[in-house]
Amino acid sequence: MICPRIEIDLDKIEENTRALVTLLSGRGIDVTGVTKATLGSAEVAKAMLAGGVVRLGDSRIDNLEALRDAGIQAPLTLLRSPPPDQADRTVACASISQVSELEIAKALSAAAGRVGAIHGLVLMVELGDLREGVMPEDVLALARHISCTPHVTLTGLGTNLACRAGVVPTAENMGELSALAVLLESELGLRLPIVSGGNSANLAWAIAAPAGRINDLRLGESILLGCDPLTRKPLHGLHTDAFSLVVPVIESLAKPTAPRGDTGEAAFGVPTPMHERGIITQTIASIGRQDVDPEGLMPPGGVSLLAASSDHLVLETQHRLAPGAEIRFGLDYSALLRAMTSPFIVTIFAAAKHHPSSLSSSLPPIRLTNGHEWSGHASRASDKLQ
Repeated sequence: MICPRIEIDLDKIEENTRALVTLLSGRGIDVTGVTKATLGSAEVAKAMLAGGVVRLGDSRIDNLEALRDAGIQAPLTLLRSPPPDQADRTVACASISQVSELEIAKALSAAAGRVGAIHGLVLMVELGDLREGVMPEDVLALARHISCTPHVTLTGLGTNLACRAGVVPTAENMGELSALAVLLESELGLRLPIVSGGNSANLAWAIAAPAGRINDLRLGESILLGCDPLTRKPLHGLHTDAFSLVVPVIESLAKPTAPRGDTGEAAFGVPTPMHERGIITQTIASIGRQDVDPEGLMPPGGVSLLAASSDHLVLETQHRLAPGAEIRFGLDYSALLRAMTSPFIVTIFAAAKHHPSSLSSSLPPIRLTNGHEWSGHASRASDKLQ
């Protein structure tokens, strides 16, 4: 089989989606399935839709266009403001865009007007993580302008946390978002269909705290990898192995553990110090930093990561492996994101292999950032924090 490759189990993605949709539906929260880590894969999008997401979202216009070209008819949201010169492409493939600048709202308005459409806008507000969003004191003024702009409609209010600064979603900042939504509805005489509280990092808050006006979360990492982004710990009852990276061996030889000769900077800066440990079996797999974030790879038992250059992954193995032998890695979000965009890695949709060990139910209940535990199989509506 072609290698290196990413094997994707769509059944596990669908099951993870259904579990989270069921869990959040009891809080009055819908799920927007985020496809950006999979390069807008139509197959992954269909698995999310089968699992119950109400819409799909991606930060790349190219990915949204690919979903439309693949026949996906679900509502699509652009999860990043487009530059003004891409407003026409945005309106053609997405029904909603996240915005924080009036100039971009006007560009989308003009683009929608040219095709006789109404484009939805979710106004993003900055609540502490210092990525995108208008400051809270400026939300009402910008919302007024948008509400008076033709060919667009104020579809919602949203925020994003735990991406740049790692700010944790809490009852306080989510309460502030709810209060802003109530203020806009009162002052402008409208009802916001979407109040989007954030991403997978919001799960602990959503389970433990009242939702207020928040009725949408944008979930990617928790669906795809079955983990809590705030802790990187598995979410009990979800599959954590829907994605595997399989890489062939191109060298496996006995070598010393310390370099010989004077040293300076390596290809990617100062190398990790290497200490004399005698002779080991050093194995090289045919992948590197150009393709994947090596720090985000999870090697199998008996294999450890030593280093990575552009095209070589240097490993220590317990014994020699024949050239062409395959090594299977798990991936974190960073590794998955980069690997899916590499033109040198093939994507394979593998047959489902449902074994009890593939579920994080074999692990103890995780402790979420708010101190609560999520226990039991998440796909049952009766599940809740214990």
